[in-house]
Amino acid sequence: MSRLYLNASSFLACACLVLACASPDAQAAKTKHKPRAVAVRADDADAITYGRRDDLMRFGAELAQRRGLDAAWVQAALAESRFVPSVAKFIMPPPAGTAKNWAAYRARFIEPTRVRAGLAFWNANEAWLRLAEERYGVPPEIIVGIVGVESLYGEQMGTFRVIDALATLAFDFPAGRRDRSGFFRDELESYFVLCQAQGLDPLALKGSYAGAIGMPQFMPSSINQHALDFDGNGHIDLQRSSADVIGSIANFLANAGWQRGLPTHFEVAAPVDVSDRAALLGPDILPLFSPQEFIDHGAAVGAPAMATESKLALVELQNGEAATSYVAGTTNFYAITRYNWSSYYAMAVIALGDAVKQQRR
Repeated sequence: MSRLYLNASSFLACACLVLACASPDAQAAKTKHKPRAVAVRADDADAITYGRRDDLMRFGAELAQRRGLDAAWVQAALAESRFVPSVAKFIMPPPAGTAKNWAAYRARFIEPTRVRAGLAFWNANEAWLRLAEERYGVPPEIIVGIVGVESLYGEQMGTFRVIDALATLAFDFPAGRRDRSGFFRDELESYFVLCQAQGLDPLALKGSYAGAIGMPQFMPSSINQHALDFDGNGHIDLQRSSADVIGSIANFLANAGWQRGLPTHFEVAAPVDVSDRAALLGPDILPLFSPQEFIDHGAAVGAPAMATESKLALVELQNGEAATSYVAGTTNFYAITRYNWSSYYAMAVIALGDAVKQQRR
């Protein structure tokens, strides 16, 4: 899910982690304003309609004034939004002490069903993938990898009403982790801007538990900033138009700094010295070091890495109790993490795309 940086979003990428789960009643009790109980549909028995709660109505009025929207329309939609306990539960981080395991994470995404689906997606959309590469420099395998990790090529786009997910996280963000309510209020505002611009019913659209939308699992702000009508039919459709999905992902990555022809990463042997390794790992996945600085810190890289003009990051991929894996990530690796701030996510995208590409040979 782009622009989530949690690991929403893709948040689908976080699905491989064990999530901490408080009971719905306990989660609701922790919120600053417990939503008033109003009858809801039977298929959402635990959800609670917000109604005209003061803070939501105030937010709606201010948002409408800022964005030039009809306040009555915004407030009416907010009044029909719902607090969904499962959304508050799913956004929680894994339990403390949960070990990261790249091998297990990789196995969730590079498996026969997803690779076959990726091959079918690539074959059906080869012309659009080629056009995206010509315009933006993003190879087909990267786009195919993102769509596969995010939504299994449209099979898993989420079942939550977007307005419910965003309202829950904007106004009743659960205790127990860093408060991201401000982020989700911004996304809720962007969602109303999106619905107004595209003539959408804000109560109708469904997405992930974090409010990510469509095959690429874009957050509303990312749709507003990066999504394209790539097939030229007059509107943007990230749920059904593979062309729009492909063009929008390529545009997102280009805006994130993607460089045509640059590999995403190189092989590397991490420094043996603990202090040298810590120095290279310090900036996390930010590519700040030249290849020569890698060498100066005791890392070993090959000729292709030494020839690049890209800065590099030492990317650490833990494997549970097994030996840790390392790669030297380039600025293109970093661009993928703008979609989801996770080296594991970026490597899953790269590995899935490569696996599908191999099947085409």
